[in-house]
Parts: sequence; C-alpha cells; structure tokens
Amino acid sequence: MPDPIFSPAGPAAQAEPIRMRTLVLLRWFAIAGQMAAVVVAYWMGIGFAMTPVLALIAAAIAMNLWEGLMPPRRTSARLAVVHLSFDVVQISALMALTGGLVNPFALLVLAPVTVAATSLDSRQTVALGTATMVLISLASLFGLPLHDSQGRELVLSPILALGHWTALMIGVVFFAGYAHRVTGELQATSNALFATQVALAREQRLQHLGGVVAAAAHEMGTPLATIKLIAAELADELDDRPDLQADAIALRDSAVRCGEILRSMGRAGKDDLHLRSAPLRAVLEDAAEPHAGRGPAVEIRAEGPEILRDPAIIHALRNLIQNAVDFAASRVIIESQLGNGWLAVTIRDDGPGYPPALLARIGDPYLTSKRGGAQREGYEGMGLGLFIAKTLLERSGARLGFDNGGPGAVVTVRWPLDRILADARAPLGNNPNWLP
Repeated sequence: MPDPIFSPAGPAAQAEPIRMRTLVLLRWFAIAGQMAAVVVAYWMGIGFAMTPVLALIAAAIAMNLWEGLMPPRRTSARLAVVHLSFDVVQISALMALTGGLVNPFALLVLAPVTVAATSLDSRQTVALGTATMVLISLASLFGLPLHDSQGRELVLSPILALGHWTALMIGVVFFAGYAHRVTGELQATSNALFATQVALAREQRLQHLGGVVAAAAHEMGTPLATIKLIAAELADELDDRPDLQADAIALRDSAVRCGEILRSMGRAGKDDLHLRSAPLRAVLEDAAEPHAGRGPAVEIRAEGPEILRDPAIIHALRNLIQNAVDFAASRVIIESQLGNGWLAVTIRDDGPGYPPALLARIGDPYLTSKRGGAQREGYEGMGLGLFIAKTLLERSGARLGFDNGGPGAVVTVRWPLDRILADARAPLGNNPNWLP
C-alpha cells in the first residue's frame, strides 16, 4: 500500500488549514484599517451612514473578542469557511454602506477569498469566491451614496462604474486562482522535500545498522570458533558416554549454525560506513541489487574510477533504476562514460519512454501523468521517486537529463570529476555512534 506520508490525501487532508490565531490577527488588522478609514472620512467631511458602519465594525470586534475567550482549538476547514464568510459579508456590507463602487477601499473585499485560496480546497474556494462576486454585485447595485463636505453626492460615470465592477470580478478570479495554484505547488514541493529527507534518513539508518551487523559478525566469529573446536573435542572424548556425546555434538552443530548466520549477516552488513568509496561498477551494482529479480534484466556495462560511496547517491540511482525497471519491456542497460573532467552514467530502458509533452517537467514532484504502457506490478509512483533522485543527485553536483531514444526512456547523470571522485588513500572514517 502507498505510504501515507507521501500521499497528498494523507496528513495534508487532515491538517489544520489555517490557525485561528492567524484569522483573528488578520481581522484585527482589517478592523484597524476600517476604523482609520472612518476617522479620515469623518475628518474630511465625507457623509455616510456612520451608525451602521460602526455597528458592523463592532460586530467584527465582538467576533474577535469571542474567539479570544474561547479555549484554544484546532481550526477545521468548515470553521475557517464560517470565519472567512463572516469577513466577506462584513466587508461587503461596509462597501454597500459607504458608496459601493465609489468607495476607493472596495478592493479590500478580495482579501478573505485570497486567504481562503491559500488555505482551503478548490470547492470551498470556489464557493467563497462565488459568494464574494454576488455580494460585490449587490453592494454595487444597492450601495448607499457618499457625500462630500458640501453635501454633493459622489458618483462614478456608468462606464467607470462598470469598469470598476469588472476589475473586482477579475480580481476575485485572478487572486483566488493564483494564490490557490501557488500554494498548491509550494505544498507539493514541501511534501516532496519531506519525502526526500525521510528516504535519505531511512537509507542512512540501514547503512548504520549494516555497519553494526558486520562488526558484530566479525567480533563473534572467534568465540564461536572456539566453542565449535571444544565441542568437537568433547564429542571425540565421550565415546563411552553416548548421552553427553550427543549434547556435545548438538553444541558443535549449533556453533556451526551460528557461524553461518553471522556470515550471512556480515554479507548483509556490507554497507559499513567505513567504506566511503568504491569503484563505479560496485556502486551501480549496489543501487541495482533490489531490482535484479523484478522481471526485466538489468545489465551494467559500466567501468569507472573510484567514486564516493554516498548513501544519497546510491538511493538516488536506485530510484532511477527502479523507474526504468517499472516501465521496461525486457531490459534495462546502465552504461558509463568518462570524459575530460566529467563522469556520466546513463540508464536506458526499452519501454514506452516519456510522453514528449512532459519531458520538460520530468523530475517535478507529484507528476502523476506517467509514461504510457503498463507498469510493473507493485508500481506506486506519483513522480516522487524521480523528484527525490533529481534532488539528491543535484546536491551531489550532478546534472540530470531526461530523453527518449532507442526506443525507451534515457536518463543521463553527469558529474564534474572533482565532485564525485574519491581519494582511495584517505583514512577510513568512524562509524557514527547510533546508540543512545
């Protein structure tokens, strides 16, 4: 089953859309602006319905004070919609009481729907945006006029009023759509980066565990050999005591079995962090090993220098190989090329390749439109694997290229030699102390 950490419908769907403290703070700013506008308009002698306007501002103050008296709580999407709807109604009513489209501050009615677009889903944003457009239209048609200090009514010409109304309608759609799109992309990128960190941390934990297992296998080998030797000698000397001889033989066989288990654990613990460098082919074999028996043949035709044996690089290459195996028809080929100052690794498959229209976006997080054709059984990708690989490899100094050719997909990873070559003569490092 897919990991809920990486699923956009997982924790993100249950997360607090916007904190109540943020809604209250934004409303205090709005109240301060409204009061300032009332004071300035009164000072300038602008005539408007003062008492209803102050009553609406008092309603907003009461809403904030009521929220301040409530115990702290998580904000649900429904509660956020209620508060933002209140703000839309309050600002629209103020707009209607202060001249409608004549009011130069009418643009502020776009604020609640913009906040909604950054924190709520598409359906709720569309509903609030539609309500905002309706309320703006009603405030435009039935708004009370403003009067200057001489008592003259302030009016807009019909063409300017229509233009102002059209601008507000476009503003609702543009600001809400733009804010929702940008917020969604930022959230997807944030989730994908979190997935990258989780994947790399998992790879490093596995390597730490492998180093400990290998060390344990090495240290316990000698005492087990001693136990085996003594048990064998006891078995030879206890011919006249069949019952004790059977126990000695069982002890010897158990010691042999323990030795076999430790040898296998030692092989599984080959990722000892003392091994900071390895030949290019060994690193590629390490990356390809989990996908060797998944169907398509994985052929490594790469020879190269000693390179850094970095868990981030291994994990990234493993993701690229997995993607190739997922879509390959029968074969995945891994090749290398060494140039003047650079090293390149190419991973190609004989699958359907990338859709040409998506080539420029390959490596973006949550790119759900995948290659054509049937995927390998167990495939659960949503574009995160390629994003993680691209992020980790770019951090190592590599540049990635995605293309189609002959006939499947081709991924090229190219490093500057000074970023990937390892000094095989450097002293071995210490394994990190993973014990508490």
